[in-house]
Amino acid sequence: MGEILGIGCSHGPGISGPLQRLTDIYLRRNLQSELTPTHMKDPKNWPKKMQEEWDSDEGMAFAAEYQRILQPAYRKARECIDEFKPDFVLVFGDDQYEVFKEDCIPPFAVFAIDNIPIKDSPDSKAESASIKGSQQIGNYLARGLVTKGFDVACCWRLRKQENYGHAFTTTIQYLDLDKRGFDYPMIPVTVNCYGSDLRVPNEQYPVTKGMGRLLENVSVPPPPSPTPWRCYDLGKAVAEIIKQSPWRAVVIGSSSWSHASLTTKNYYLWPDVETDRQRLAELKSGEHRRWRSLDAELIRDAGQHEFLNWICLAGAMDDRKAEILAWAECYIFNSSKCVCLFRPT
Repeated sequence: MGEILGIGCSHGPGISGPLQRLTDIYLRRNLQSELTPTHMKDPKNWPKKMQEEWDSDEGMAFAAEYQRILQPAYRKARECIDEFKPDFVLVFGDDQYEVFKEDCIPPFAVFAIDNIPIKDSPDSKAESASIKGSQQIGNYLARGLVTKGFDVACCWRLRKQENYGHAFTTTIQYLDLDKRGFDYPMIPVTVNCYGSDLRVPNEQYPVTKGMGRLLENVSVPPPPSPTPWRCYDLGKAVAEIIKQSPWRAVVIGSSSWSHASLTTKNYYLWPDVETDRQRLAELKSGEHRRWRSLDAELIRDAGQHEFLNWICLAGAMDDRKAEILAWAECYIFNSSKCVCLFRPT
């Protein structure tokens, strides 16, 4: 019988690397945008907590504290992975117009690739490399999901050997902060978290670094993301398949929660911190089963699109309770981040 260690984490930029990057990547850019209301460019009009984080040094001291909270949690998670000695690591993550483009964007996809190419980390200028994968295990998982009623896509190679989605490669890089290497095969499972809100390169949309909506001028928008209940049930099916296998697996849900860059009601300047706190309280109390019943529109309104990756993890963990390793709440760095463990029972 297979065994599972669960981990929740983030692949957002700034967990390592230059502190300046944390403010540069979203907040400074949006403050310069002509689409940001003039009065919201003045920190005096921001929420009080956001003003405190920004302070006179424009977030540099808070950035150092942010990394100080998160990096030990990633090191602890890596320590637990090494102690568990998995046969593979499965990551639920989203693709942001990196692998899947207009020709095909499946709700879910399992990658059965022996070597997964990566390019530069978002936080360093490391040389291109690759992460070990497993066609055998990827095929096994995809077959099992189809048998259980989940008609997932199965992918065996990347087009033109382009870079794989950062939700997966950056997750592994953060779990290897000390550059010791990561020899466990990774099985990426993509979740179409953005659905109708998928953004693609477009010079006419400066708020989020020249990103515009996919097919935004059509009368009927693209299909939405998979529903929370479908994500939860897929995660639960993944756990059942692993438990019936001979393998030990780490199952990871990778994403930050609410994103300022997706939260229209906050002018794309700060995330929906209040809704994130609700999710954190549910996680701490072992009530993550409630996530199966979350309303998809409320998730979108809160800018929590990528939270679907954590809902997949919640389904896989189902009746386990999380051990919180770190919670880094913020207003100025685009998203708050959580790192947690679901230890084997």
